[in-house]
Amino acid sequence: MGAVWRDESMKQSNLKGMSMNMTRRSVLRAGGAAGLCVVAASTFGIRLARAAPRPEFDVRSLDEVVKRLGGSAASESADIHFKAPDIAENGAVVPVEIESALPNTRAIAIVAEKNPHALSANFAIPDGTDAFVATRVKVAETSNLYALVKTDAGYFYATKLVKVTLGGCGG
Repeated sequence: MGAVWRDESMKQSNLKGMSMNMTRRSVLRAGGAAGLCVVAASTFGIRLARAAPRPEFDVRSLDEVVKRLGGSAASESADIHFKAPDIAENGAVVPVEIESALPNTRAIAIVAEKNPHALSANFAIPDGTDAFVATRVKVAETSNLYALVKTDAGYFYATKLVKVTLGGCGG
């Protein structure tokens, strides 16, 4: 009987090993398929984003940005507090802070005049919130940055010259 018992236990351990291998194989197969789906979906999504850029980002100057956003002209304002470095050591990550003291601020945009696409960012400001934005933008080369603010009374801006020493949009 001892020999039979060993044979049965050996059969059971072999069956367990086979089922674990089958489970392991199916997990690896499913994981590989899921990874392939993620790669395909992200590639497809990137192509969609590049195929249909938003028109307000495809402009080259402050005046064109204002027109694409629905305004006619922008006026300079001392009520916009715009903070950016005088010299950016790395143009790929230039920190900026914008605070608007203008009443009924609806949006704050950042415009870099010498970038391939002048409009770098556009933030909607909901009613009842502080009109403040802090972010980092990419600046291609030494140029003026504009903090463009939309209010009920129109568009206003503040400007800051930023000298770029390295990096930027071109590398």
